[in-house]
Amino acid sequence: LGSAPVTIVVTPEAETWDVDTSSCAGRGHFVDWAKMPEPQQPARIPRDVLSRPPRELKRLAREGCWASSHAARARLYPRLIQRVSCRLVAPDALVYRDVAGRLFGEPGGSCHPLPEFLEGCPVPTYCLSPRGVAALRRMLVCVGALFPDITHSPLLPALAALLLHYSEDEARCFESLSRLLASNAPHAAYIDQSFLAHQASCMTFGDLASKHCPAAHKLIAGAAENVLEVYSEWLSWLFPGLPFGYAVRVLDVFLLEGQKVLYRIALALLRHFRLSAAPAGPQGSDIRAQLQAFARNIAEHVSVDKLLERAFGIRLFSRKEIWLLHMANRKALLERGITVVQRRPFFHLAVDMQKFSSSTVTAQEMRLVWSWIPERFSLFPPLLLFSTSEDGCSLQRFYSRCEGYEPTVLLIKTTEGEVSVSRQGWAGDRRGDPAGSSWSSQGLSRGWDLPRRGRARAPERTEGRARAGLGSLCPRGRAGSAEDPQRVGNRAGPARAPPAPGPGQRGPDPALALAGGGGGQALALDANLLRGRTERCETFDNPPLCRENFQVQLLEVWGFQSA
Repeated sequence: LGSAPVTIVVTPEAETWDVDTSSCAGRGHFVDWAKMPEPQQPARIPRDVLSRPPRELKRLAREGCWASSHAARARLYPRLIQRVSCRLVAPDALVYRDVAGRLFGEPGGSCHPLPEFLEGCPVPTYCLSPRGVAALRRMLVCVGALFPDITHSPLLPALAALLLHYSEDEARCFESLSRLLASNAPHAAYIDQSFLAHQASCMTFGDLASKHCPAAHKLIAGAAENVLEVYSEWLSWLFPGLPFGYAVRVLDVFLLEGQKVLYRIALALLRHFRLSAAPAGPQGSDIRAQLQAFARNIAEHVSVDKLLERAFGIRLFSRKEIWLLHMANRKALLERGITVVQRRPFFHLAVDMQKFSSSTVTAQEMRLVWSWIPERFSLFPPLLLFSTSEDGCSLQRFYSRCEGYEPTVLLIKTTEGEVSVSRQGWAGDRRGDPAGSSWSSQGLSRGWDLPRRGRARAPERTEGRARAGLGSLCPRGRAGSAEDPQRVGNRAGPARAPPAPGPGQRGPDPALALAGGGGGQALALDANLLRGRTERCETFDNPPLCRENFQVQLLEVWGFQSA
């Protein structure tokens, strides 16, 4: 069988391969009821619950309407899954019985390896009895036989195990699982079925975490060498990480709302992890193990009702927007050489600690900056496009070096030792300025803090800190690809600027600016790239990136080096 490990399912002789059809709804032989948590209160389920509008049904699921009744879940789950839109041909219970009979044959010493796509994936059993565990493994083997295109699916075993807890019939449970696998609901995927799709989901979660959990993201970025590796385990925080009582509440809403629910729950869990961390941050270096332990012991920190309440209080993107972000990440992975059939490739860190060189930030600080960049860009290593220390303080050279590279990261080191790293795009304003020497911003996301060695944060300003962001350099009126930015001549050291204006005074008219529709300029530089100004901008809702008026010591623009 080669060097790869193979998981073998061994069926003892005393166990039958026959498909169970227990007649007691919610009390089948697949569950070890000694382990199964009992409902805390009587069920109060409306008789017409399935006829309620979708929005009302979602509300009931979120509030745990059927969380207190095993029998209610056993009745509702198959009916809810029958409503899932899926392709016309999906294996049903009859197909399962036929395939299971041919695969496993008569009772005896039969053994079958689990499908190859489950290599490295946890197979949780929760409260299943030995009979239930055997049924779960049979189902997974049949999935491998009937869905040969699946190459990687970490969620599948946990989902199958949870459904089996509330199933009277093994074959019917497989039919429900099959419908979720065959779902073609627009913008509402249920189960990733390739490493490409799974990794795109991990990158999408990383993007959402940096936006909705900035404090937790900063904590993780400071403790982990590779943030993407941490976020690649986000799904395992939920399945099998969460205790059974929490996991099944997640399943209640997942069946109605799809993968977006999983993003919500994981983000809420991440926020609570940050709240539970010590002021100095997590102790020890293994942040991944600490996150897994936190999920396992979540009941010590927050109830399942509070966790769900916080999850649905997050103002997340729409399903379509999340789907578009997922597809953008998928495209970036394809450009990196990841394919649908590929399994668990080795990822190199984008910022090479040995080779990286910058006059403004250290390699460790740049890695932290890279952790805040959307995942589809941070897959690629940084590429220096323009530097005043090498290219001089020329706006035209700035223009030519950065043309065609989109997006970019702009780093400015002031004469006071502050470093501002701005997330923006640019557009040259050629009306009345044919040389294209005036630039305006196309967007700024946020400012981020980076600790500067040897400096303490001033109480009223951001001295001694760095602020970070991402954008694109795309001058209006100029199109086409850029030449490879070779370092040619005119190597210049830091130029001296005239004294910066005092507090309350405005600097010169900017030649390069980040400004929204009104309410201030986030960042502005003069035509010589020597003096600048920063202030709060209503459009971008950003604080000043450093002291209000500043002199530029060094300026660098970084792009992304594609494969």
